[in-house]
Amino acid sequence: MFVRVLAGILKPLLLAPPVARAGYLYATLVGVVWGAVLSTGRIRRVNGLFVFTGVPAWAFSRGGSCIGGVYLTDQNAGDRVLEHEQVHRQQWKTYGLTFPLVYFLAGTDPLTNRFEVEAGLEAGGYR
Repeated sequence: MFVRVLAGILKPLLLAPPVARAGYLYATLVGVVWGAVLSTGRIRRVNGLFVFTGVPAWAFSRGGSCIGGVYLTDQNAGDRVLEHEQVHRQQWKTYGLTFPLVYFLAGTDPLTNRFEVEAGLEAGGYR
């Protein structure tokens, strides 16, 4: 019961737009630093999303990872994938630093993870 009460208090606070926005901006900063240090490929900005290519595979999961407003990948940066990652960028804006936790709690199977489904399974290369 205590956990529910605590969650009921924290959820509105953590998802409040100024708090979520600050978390998104912090995550974006971390992603830019991570990408700048590791990227050996092209770095560009596509519709507000920083795209770092040439990142070693150990530095991200699956075909690439979105951290705030940053997408890290080796070479998986086609138009459809970037549309998919734009949705993840918006999810980061909505959830802020709680996004990694709620993403994890949604499950590791992309076919049933609500955030991957919302971003588009085909565009993300899951079908």
